[in-house]
Amino acid sequence: MLLVLAAVVVSAGQTFTCTPTHVYDGDGPVWCAEGPHLRIGGIAAREMDGTCRSNQPCPAATAIEARDALVQLLGGPRGTLETGHVIVAGPRLVCESVGSAGGNRTAAWCRFPSGADLSCAMIRTGTVLRWDRFWKGPACK
Repeated sequence: MLLVLAAVVVSAGQTFTCTPTHVYDGDGPVWCAEGPHLRIGGIAAREMDGTCRSNQPCPAATAIEARDALVQLLGGPRGTLETGHVIVAGPRLVCESVGSAGGNRTAAWCRFPSGADLSCAMIRTGTVLRWDRFWKGPACK
């Protein structure tokens, strides 16, 4: 069964909740139960076809490795859709929008219930790179 939700781009500066339900790749989109499709702020992962766009950092890790790292951070896989999205039942994230990431995606900085930053957590997996052009996040430890 394919879930179809109307994705809404959250205006820049707004805080919103994202309970992850589906992950496509290592930097998003992450589908939120509340409606938005999240593009994780300040990081770059390979595209699912293994390429990197010419204008972004290109990590050594594969797209599958990055996607799977994000899936693990968001509670582990619960199944897959025909589209390639991995179903998750992630923790409720608190996010701050930086506006549109193109199409129906919202670029945002998100924190886990513990307060840990999602972008920093992904960088620590070694599967994505910090994208300095868009980095507006915390200093990752």
